[in-house]
Amino acid sequence: MVMEAPVVWNNLKGIICVFKPAELSVGRLRTMLIHKICQGMNELEVRPPINYVAIEGNPSKKLSVSVKPNLADHPLVVGPRYQEQDLPVSWSNYLGWNTSGVLLFGIRSGTKQAKFIRENKPARVYKVKGVLGQATDNCFKSGKVVERSTWKHVKRHNMERFLSAMQASHQKKMFEMSGVDLQSDTAYELAKQGLIRPANSKIPIIYGIKCVEFDAPNFTIEIHCINEYETYLIQLIHEIGLKLHSTAHCTSLKCIRHSGFKLEHALLMKHWSIPNILENLATCNEILTNLDGYTPQKNSVLI
Repeated sequence: MVMEAPVVWNNLKGIICVFKPAELSVGRLRTMLIHKICQGMNELEVRPPINYVAIEGNPSKKLSVSVKPNLADHPLVVGPRYQEQDLPVSWSNYLGWNTSGVLLFGIRSGTKQAKFIRENKPARVYKVKGVLGQATDNCFKSGKVVERSTWKHVKRHNMERFLSAMQASHQKKMFEMSGVDLQSDTAYELAKQGLIRPANSKIPIIYGIKCVEFDAPNFTIEIHCINEYETYLIQLIHEIGLKLHSTAHCTSLKCIRHSGFKLEHALLMKHWSIPNILENLATCNEILTNLDGYTPQKNSVLI
């Protein structure tokens, strides 16, 4: 089946969910996505050059009227029909250089949806891996080892106890920043409404944190959070090591969920083709429509 580029272009709008590899910037990934889309569009059946009406002959005698192809509109003269600067794309969540996982882009009119998601700051879920016994100068595996320590005394129940205390501390902080007593009815009513978001969007809040894998010295924790950033998550692993009377550094960060978008919805780079992108746009549009709180209004909040 031959797809016509103008028909595809009219449907090429909305939110697309892609998988961002580690050690690749979001800006670079955006450029690669735009290039891949434009390349695929130009391989489709594009419109032919527009013809023009030519009136030739001696004005004092009989004139001839003919229709000729307009060479000034030929792709060899003006370039490809679909060019990268004509395709607006923006991201709704930013992942750092070392972080992989779910990344959302808004294409064409979908940039408004991307802005809506970005401003509402929905919760995200990460799987962060670490190693006990070593501390690096940047708290990540790429850094230089500056300290070694014992780790065999650290057991899974020790880590789970500390993570539970950390989660409780962040939950208490949420209510304190809201100006309500944790034991009051107001706090209960706030909790019933869903996630409590801090007024300051620069303060990271952890809604849930647990150890999902423990094979000492390696461990993996799952973090449900908001307002986080890569450096904060990396330093969190370092803090866990210190609190457990050892040291630790981060080895991997992966965003496995962003609002209602999960890893299973993320399109790998090798699958970036026009049919797959159109299918992903339709899937993401359905997910976004079914999300609680998605009514693009001023006070809407995504869960």
